[in-house]
Amino acid sequence: MNIITHKECPLCKSKAIEKRFSCKDHFATGELFDIFHCKECGFAFTQNIPDEKDIALYYSSSEYISHSNTNKGLVNKIYHIVRSIMLRRKTSLIKKLTLLQNGRIVDYGAGIGYFARAMQRQGWNVTAIEKSPQAREYAKKELGIDMLPEEALKEIESSSVDVITLWHVMEHIQQIDAFWEEMKRILEDTGIAVIAVPNCTSYDAENYGEHWAAYDTPRHLWHFSPSTIMKLGEKHGFILERQYPMMFDGFYISLLSERYKGRRLQLLRGFWNGFLGFCATFNGCGASSSIIYVFRKRR
Repeated sequence: MNIITHKECPLCKSKAIEKRFSCKDHFATGELFDIFHCKECGFAFTQNIPDEKDIALYYSSSEYISHSNTNKGLVNKIYHIVRSIMLRRKTSLIKKLTLLQNGRIVDYGAGIGYFARAMQRQGWNVTAIEKSPQAREYAKKELGIDMLPEEALKEIESSSVDVITLWHVMEHIQQIDAFWEEMKRILEDTGIAVIAVPNCTSYDAENYGEHWAAYDTPRHLWHFSPSTIMKLGEKHGFILERQYPMMFDGFYISLLSERYKGRRLQLLRGFWNGFLGFCATFNGCGASSSIIYVFRKRR
């Protein structure tokens, strides 16, 4: 297996990087992976990750919910309920941000296609891109959505897209700098990038430490905070315009984190900590388990 080891910060290129702790892969293999962070800019990342050819093995499970739509177990049932609520909020947010009733949108890392279908039903011209062949097959069979493989991004005409969305996808992308440049290329001058990622400085991340489910090593390669994703956008000619908390994510992540800790009363503890995190978001996005960021190209 080919392993990628970072000798310097992937964001600011400082060599002042150090290990914070190790996280267990609770989903697939039980292996331990190290979380490093940069002492200069604060960026956090997973160290010693499998390269793109080998990391697919860590997604190979019928229980990987964004690719399989499984509703097995209470946590996944809760995920389905929250997803239906968030689909309505996401479509409304796109129209609010763009002031468009229809336009061209690229949904990158489209999973099994529910958001892409929702935007199509709103009258938008949707290009759905998904790496997983199994997810693309499910979307075609169950939802009637034709999704494209990840190489299709490079075939999109420059300055032709109103919106690109990544719903919990950016943390998975290995060639992250090249991807930001592709986003900048395909977006119109007035276009926006809407990016949702876990927040590693959230209330629940601080509470659970190495047991925080949203570290999800080694699938999650990068661990963003509001300040580090803003710096990443600026590095590639984007301006962070707005932030929105994803208030329900903290409940789901807290429930998973309690399962990973293996404590008693997991359901009660998970909901309680999710509620505390929910309350903390009223003081600002910085406490939210996940955050939606809206970027525009710098003019």
